[in-house]
Amino acid sequence: MTDIGPATSTEDAAENRHSRSRGVKLFLRDIVLIVVAAVIISVGIKAFLIRSFYIPSGSMENTLQIDDRIIVNELVPRMFPVQHGDVVVFTDPGGWLPPQTTVQRNGFVAGVDWVLSVVGLSAPDSNDHLVKRVIGLPGDTVTCCNAFGQMTVNGIPLVETYLKLPNGVTKVAAKDFSVTVPKNSLWVMGDNRYNSEDSRAHAATPSKGFVPMDQVVGRAFLISWPTSHWTWLDDYPDVFGGVTAANPGTVK
Repeated sequence: MTDIGPATSTEDAAENRHSRSRGVKLFLRDIVLIVVAAVIISVGIKAFLIRSFYIPSGSMENTLQIDDRIIVNELVPRMFPVQHGDVVVFTDPGGWLPPQTTVQRNGFVAGVDWVLSVVGLSAPDSNDHLVKRVIGLPGDTVTCCNAFGQMTVNGIPLVETYLKLPNGVTKVAAKDFSVTVPKNSLWVMGDNRYNSEDSRAHAATPSKGFVPMDQVVGRAFLISWPTSHWTWLDDYPDVFGGVTAANPGTVK
């Protein structure tokens, strides 16, 4: 009788090693594919749906605090219209922000920040953007202030419950003004009304204080960080409820 046991054992061992090696390769391949798919999905979400920004100033207090992170819906205004009361993020229309100083970082930190920004978990360009509340849409006449110190839009006084005003002050803006918002533009103001460089402060800029609609990145709808500040951002429909009805010819 021929003894084939040792040869068979050697072949089995080799086959087992090959199977394990192939299994490891398939596992690593699947991990790589999952990571690549996750990055592609995250980039797509950031490019077309949502983005994260942090708040670098106190101009929107107490709605937004310094260093809060917000999630922005990029489908507004590309697919859905901007509404009165929306908190919007927009790029500088020209002359709103001072020149930015480039901060030098080591390669590792810059690389990590770049990767996080690609998937929407970091917002290194937040200092190049602004965040304000929409007070006037195209065609609206925004006036400040009436005898009670209130802002009016199309003659309708606003009871702006979201404002932060200095102690003892009831007038919602220090200086009076009256503007009519041109087509494809917005009039925006900060909730921290006496500490906000908003539309009122930029009449001498190329945009004359208005924000062109194509500069709007999107509508902020959520404070995502810190968790103690987590909340949905309100557009206060009760505050602006009568404004559009007062001007049915408003250009959208």
